[in-house]
Amino acid sequence: MGAMDSCEAGTGVGQDSVLEVRVDLVDSEPEIWRRFELPGSLALSQVHQVLQAAFGWEDAHLHRFATSDPFAPLLHGEFPEVLQWLPGQQCEEPGDRPEEDCSLDQLLALGSGGAFYEYDFGDSWLHRLELVSRRPADEDSPPARLIDGARRGPLEDSGGFPGYEEIMDALADPTHPDHAEHSAWVADITGSVAPFDPAFLDIPAVNRVLAEQFRRTQSGEKRRK
Repeated sequence: MGAMDSCEAGTGVGQDSVLEVRVDLVDSEPEIWRRFELPGSLALSQVHQVLQAAFGWEDAHLHRFATSDPFAPLLHGEFPEVLQWLPGQQCEEPGDRPEEDCSLDQLLALGSGGAFYEYDFGDSWLHRLELVSRRPADEDSPPARLIDGARRGPLEDSGGFPGYEEIMDALADPTHPDHAEHSAWVADITGSVAPFDPAFLDIPAVNRVLAEQFRRTQSGEKRRK
């Protein structure tokens, strides 16, 4: 059995290693990034939830994990076939693997310390995961913690970076012909008429969301037992 076939993980948090992982939103300029402390045994389905919360996504689109950049062209301009993990119910192709059955540590090992996470196959927000360090877990280790980062994530359905940048340019210029239209759209998406600041990142708020996510997960596991 090869490494790609033995990627198995539980759904709970194990007392193994705490991984420091940096996640960059590929092609963002200025850079949009996050740095986490995460249990190595965290199932990819849970890593997905962590990334959704940390980048402000709304889990409204498809996603996948991969061991290498799925958009790095080969010599002849074709895209490579990469190992990928999806929610179990979405695995349709022979090479698809359930994300519930693979841990973060195993994914990073298969990718030699790095991996990728794509969210929204239309806008194609590609995140690069890189293992920075590891340490032994202890009883006080949180199930997931954001320790650093820069800038908020782009808005849902903004059209990838070209569309998002166009919207930000219009918001920043009251004389822009699309200023009013884009301002109304952003207010509708965010649920707030407050000025939108793409540089703002509220790390304590993200960690409160993560703590609540894992509290609900652990409560659900106890009820099932």
